Amino acid sequence: MVREWDPRTASSAEIASLLATLNAVLAADLPQDPPWREASLREYLAEVMPGERRISWIAQAEPTDPGDPGAVLGQVHVLLLGDIGVLEVLVHPSARRTGLGRDLVLRAARRVYQEGFRSIGVEVVGDTPAVGFYESLGFTREYVETRSVLDLTAVDWAELAEMATGIGAGYQLEFFPGGPPDDLIEAYARAKAEVRDVDDGELRPSSYDPERLRDSLDTLHRRGMKPYIVLARHEQSGEVAGLTEVVVPAQHPTRADQYDTIVAQDHRGYGIDRAIKARMLLELRSAEPELIEVQTWNAQANEAMLKVNAELGYRPDRDWCEYSVDVAELVHRLDPPR
Repeated sequence: MVREWDPRTASSAEIASLLATLNAVLAADLPQDPPWREASLREYLAEVMPGERRISWIAQAEPTDPGDPGAVLGQVHVLLLGDIGVLEVLVHPSARRTGLGRDLVLRAARRVYQEGFRSIGVEVVGDTPAVGFYESLGFTREYVETRSVLDLTAVDWAELAEMATGIGAGYQLEFFPGGPPDDLIEAYARAKAEVRDVDDGELRPSSYDPERLRDSLDTLHRRGMKPYIVLARHEQSGEVAGLTEVVVPAQHPTRADQYDTIVAQDHRGYGIDRAIKARMLLELRSAEPELIEVQTWNAQANEAMLKVNAELGYRPDRDWCEYSVDVAELVHRLDPPR
């Protein structure tokens, strides 16, 4: 049984069953990734940015008794933002190759088409069954990043402390758990707006407008995801010369997500990028005692950041790809007129 589903009103049993399916998928496809927890999972699935909408469906097994809602075998949600619908599909390994994945994609694609959107995008993890699945549906690869993972148990903390101080004169590093203070939001947004070249392919672009940045930080908190910020301030002008962002999700607090790392054009060449990322790791060591790993994504063209990450100890893990398809063509392919 497939039905539209709202995580806000879903039962605790459905949330727990969806979590079990998510972790079964991770165990099969990404066995090195940490399992997710139920903490703030409902909020993670429900909360979106202003102006965005998420529509979800679940597939449930037939209940075994009247009080059993039926195990969640699959789930699809589509996030409607800008001019694209961003798709995410989960199918329990035991239910794969049954047509369930195609059915879930069709449900979402029909809605996206009815809503007037022209394309659907999806993140596809390299070297997993999802690659063949989406390519068989006509999705084409648009953009590729490499995910790298840093094992904090293997870090040389004394060397990292030296990296954090290896910055040119005239700059000051500042740490802000929870996000930048409001009086720095505009300068922070200006620094993010200056550097967009390697981020153009992202399905979820960074927030460059001050108000949207405030909304983004608020949404992270509501979803149970705690942001940490390290800034490099230019002492003479007070401007934000560089910044790095890490988010620790309540859903998998042993592995953090690296978001943007940016150095403004006029302040490059002073070791800011390496220093702010090293300082971040030093702060996280005490701020998040459960944390074991940090994962980051970089385009292959971003050689400077790849070099910095390698110096910090990150190791390439696998490709992370973005695929897209024309909605009308997808609906026609999955549900041809009879």
